[in-house]
Amino acid sequence: MPTLPAGALGLGSGCGYGHGMRRIGAVLIDIDGVLTVSWKPIEGAVAALKRLREAALPLALVTNTTSRTRESIAAVLAAEGFPVTAGDILTAPVIAAAYLNDRYPGARCLLLNSGDIGEDLTGVTLAGDGGPAVDVVLVGGAGDEFSYQALNRAFHHLQRGARLVAMHRGLYWRTDQGLQLDSGAFVAGLEQAAGTEAEVVGKPAPAFFAAALAHLGAGAGTLMVGDDIENDVLAAQQQGLTGVLVKTGKYLLRTHQAASGTADHVLGSFADLPALLDQLG
Repeated sequence: MPTLPAGALGLGSGCGYGHGMRRIGAVLIDIDGVLTVSWKPIEGAVAALKRLREAALPLALVTNTTSRTRESIAAVLAAEGFPVTAGDILTAPVIAAAYLNDRYPGARCLLLNSGDIGEDLTGVTLAGDGGPAVDVVLVGGAGDEFSYQALNRAFHHLQRGARLVAMHRGLYWRTDQGLQLDSGAFVAGLEQAAGTEAEVVGKPAPAFFAAALAHLGAGAGTLMVGDDIENDVLAAQQQGLTGVLVKTGKYLLRTHQAASGTADHVLGSFADLPALLDQLG
């Protein structure tokens, strides 16, 4: 497990801040709803992430976002002041590509997604609207592209035997316009209509967390910070991670109270994370 060198924080304030961080192996951080809403920083998030960087704490941003590539996400976050690069980011499309190349090499895939993520689907053969039947229906994030015609086309391929692979099954996310419906609702509909079960590769899939830990060379002592208690927090806890729920983004009290488990820690926002890490020491 990675450890931090003595004095890594380097603030020189004498307040002991960062002492606890040196006892944390790594931190996995969701982006949408934790660091940003509609790609604008949540108050205090930039400063908090900079504190983690100053403490030399290994971290990765892990996201089910499917509307942008890793390079694009990194550019947007960096422009808002977050100290991140594309190498810090692990997305559901990247995991999906690895999964498809391993499980269904050479498969023709019909992509149903809002946003251009082709750059992150390395090795995946994407089929057009016409041509021969596809082998896999690959579902990303929802948007205007999820029309009746597009969903019906996917349904027909599933009836013919295509496998259903979902990058995630989140039901909604928060934007500056409020909560917005996400692809999980459509995945559930396709499953029921076609009599099939989706293979989910993003959070909360165990393989997603395993890939993130391998990316950092981390294990025990890793925290996962998210705004989705089921898919971020409880799913991470099932993989042996410490789950930290923040009350921003898609957080709803009713969802929190009805959850299938209890988060290890609940914070007002990501801005409160440095203090928690210090306490954990």
